[in-house]
Amino acid sequence: MLSLNTIKKSRGTAQKRKRVGRGNASGHGTYSTRGLKGQKSRSGVSNLKRLGMKKQLLQIPKVRGFKSSKPKNQVINVKVINNSFKDNDLVNPAVLLEKKLIHTLEAPVKILGKEKLTVKVKFENIKMSESVKKQTK
Repeated sequence: MLSLNTIKKSRGTAQKRKRVGRGNASGHGTYSTRGLKGQKSRSGVSNLKRLGMKKQLLQIPKVRGFKSSKPKNQVINVKVINNSFKDNDLVNPAVLLEKKLIHTLEAPVKILGKEKLTVKVKFENIKMSESVKKQTK
């Protein structure tokens, strides 16, 4: 009768694990299938080195340089502010996006320029260079 306790694996499907270094009677004692001398026979050699992977790892081109996790500023010139806004207007990233002066709201906005700021506008959530800060005060 067939039941769970009578089922056996068919012959040759399951091989026993090779137990290395468990005495000479096991057939894998003394040198534990590593051979006599040399780097591979000793402990502490990484498998990557033994499998010839070190050469492959060295050949792969690596990505060079540094990528900052901080996003780059979207730069706007003072000249653009003078042309796009009137007195007492509010300048914030949302308004700048509406006027298509910036691409996204995710990246910070910075106003740069050595020109004079001719319009009196209020800035909100915007970084400024030192020369622009002096003019807004």
